[in-house]
Amino acid sequence: MLDPKPPVLSLSSAELEAWLVTNDLPVYRGRQIWGWMARGAASFQAMHDLPKGLRAALERDFRITSLRPVALNQADGALTTKTLFELDGGHSVEAVVMRYTDRSTLCISSQAGCPIGCPFCATGKFPFGRNLKAHEIVEQAVDAVRVLAGEERRLSHVVFMGMGEPMANYAAVLESVRRLADPELLGISPRRIVVSTSGLIPRIEQLAGEGLPVTLAISLHAARDELRDVLVPINRKYPVRDLVGAAQGYATKTGRRVSYEWVLLAGVNDTEQDAKELGTLLRRKLAHVNLIPFNPVEDTPYRAPDRAAIRRFREMVEAEGLNVTVRDTRGREADAACGQLHERVMRSRVPVS
Repeated sequence: MLDPKPPVLSLSSAELEAWLVTNDLPVYRGRQIWGWMARGAASFQAMHDLPKGLRAALERDFRITSLRPVALNQADGALTTKTLFELDGGHSVEAVVMRYTDRSTLCISSQAGCPIGCPFCATGKFPFGRNLKAHEIVEQAVDAVRVLAGEERRLSHVVFMGMGEPMANYAAVLESVRRLADPELLGISPRRIVVSTSGLIPRIEQLAGEGLPVTLAISLHAARDELRDVLVPINRKYPVRDLVGAAQGYATKTGRRVSYEWVLLAGVNDTEQDAKELGTLLRRKLAHVNLIPFNPVEDTPYRAPDRAAIRRFREMVEAEGLNVTVRDTRGREADAACGQLHERVMRSRVPVS
């Protein structure tokens, strides 16, 4: 049965202070509560330096989180963990924690499902559910903080590259970014937050004026409209050259280099033609190309190129004068591609009549 109490992170700082005043409690307790949430407190009772009466009042009026873990996969010797969370109302989303020597990164979801419909993406194979609320996005980060704290690690980076199109849930994503960066909450520098988009040009232009120096990532995958219309259908509304123009407008206004994501699909977008088109599109721009070897998805016609093909394509793109990296592919044995854990769990569930 759904707990009707609101999760505490659904409150703004002002709303939490108002609740404290209503309960005849000093407003400075709000900073303590946020501090405990920032450390990943698993319950209100774990906030041991708060008075018992305050902890009891919090238990009475709020939930610690609205997310309910329903599945967990590990890979890379437990360096990568993917959690499937059930949301209020029954939809579910994935969040992935990736541990590196010098950082810990959370790949966060902003929608239950995705309305864009890219044919190589597992997320788009299920019907779109709904936008996440800002607190549901932040709760994914708080859960990651809690997990990492038990390993004596800290969450240092957040990438909005999980389920959903972040720019299609703009208001909630923006609010969540501000809360992730809030020094009284998680205090993650906006420069360590990446917001991706498949190409919603009006929202890119809007983000440029927000005063938040986040890194913008463009899910590009093709440099000509003919191919991108197929791989990223929203390209039919926002053609690739207009998209790159908007992204470079963001780079000019913020001084932040744009990351262009390119999922490598064997024989589809890993040819010499593709490399030359990419060079023509991005040369002399404030840009970085991030090549991503395709994580195989069932019931799609696509496959990953082999290592030699990946290396050749990288060299061809570098020859065009672009900065290029190949993303470290994590978690192949753990439903690695976005949406795959959700797909496996959903298929295993018996429909309720």
